[in-house]
Amino acid sequence: MKSELVTFGEIMTRFSPQENLKLEQAMPGKLEVIFAGAEASVAVSYSRLGGKSHFVTALPKNAMSDACIMDLKRHSVGLDGILRVDQGRLGTYYLETGANQRASRVEYDRSKSSVSLTEASKYDWQNIFNNKTWFHITGITPALSKEACKTTKVAVQAAKEQNLTVSCDLNFRGKLWKWNKTYSPRELAKKEMPEILKFVDIIIGNEQDADNVLGIQIKDADFDKGSIDISQYSDIAKMVSEEFSNLSYVAITLRESISANHNRWGAMLYDCKNQAAYFSPEKAGQYSPYEITHIVDRLGAGDSFAAALIFSLSEYEFRPKDALNFSVAASCISHSIKGDFNITSADEVKRLAGGFTSGRVVR
Repeated sequence: MKSELVTFGEIMTRFSPQENLKLEQAMPGKLEVIFAGAEASVAVSYSRLGGKSHFVTALPKNAMSDACIMDLKRHSVGLDGILRVDQGRLGTYYLETGANQRASRVEYDRSKSSVSLTEASKYDWQNIFNNKTWFHITGITPALSKEACKTTKVAVQAAKEQNLTVSCDLNFRGKLWKWNKTYSPRELAKKEMPEILKFVDIIIGNEQDADNVLGIQIKDADFDKGSIDISQYSDIAKMVSEEFSNLSYVAITLRESISANHNRWGAMLYDCKNQAAYFSPEKAGQYSPYEITHIVDRLGAGDSFAAALIFSLSEYEFRPKDALNFSVAASCISHSIKGDFNITSADEVKRLAGGFTSGRVVR
């Protein structure tokens, strides 16, 4: 059976000042408006690579939601799992794109969004997962509200009952895990996420996610210094796999932030069964990250990595190393594309993964 992906989460409107302006410089005035959200980005990126994807969420009954659905439809994403409800609103966020040593900044406006208010019982998970093969979630959705967290737990359990492969991008967002004031955001994530991860086959994240969500930290970690020591990342993945024996793979993205415009980018994939770690990209057998020196838009890079990893493991049935090469190349390309969605093709990704890095015109 051909692989079919389902994702569940919140899609929002993204407002951004043009170029590198701060909001206070741009307003009052014009803002760029697109639709964005981690799980929707994975669905779109997967579809653009050539796979069949479906997005599940809850949206209010208004014209902006209509436009959002039309945008997803344009990218050939299946929409049968989208509920139109009478409660809540379409969430939003604001992005200030940084430059040089000024970091990009995200401000959320997602309180009481439709998906955060909709009960788990409103979704027909049995039909949603019927004849599907893969379910992808992130740690963002359960961070939205107690109801969204409960729905995520119900969804992953239903997916496993119907024998889907389940992946989760940890995606810790400290600004969102605030629906239980008894706990700090990190404490709440550490309390709730293990109940979700016990149904997961593949965990995706970075070193900060491993620390914030699972309490697993590399020695002498300093996430703000802009450089990384890859020698300890296989140890992180091994500790994650030992905590969750249900895992097949642990993927860790490796970002070195030299500045807002210049990042080094790569990833590691850990095969839990064989206890083998793979790194990409490599030169002469040594890890050698992509040098991304003129970033157009870095938001959604992790989502494009997740989509490409799912696609390469399910559609192409790649070996772990080849799947990793494909996924890192896809997410590298996403840094050159405006917006959260990675509008690229499998052939373009294969060219980059195969060593075509010059950027010369393809005629």
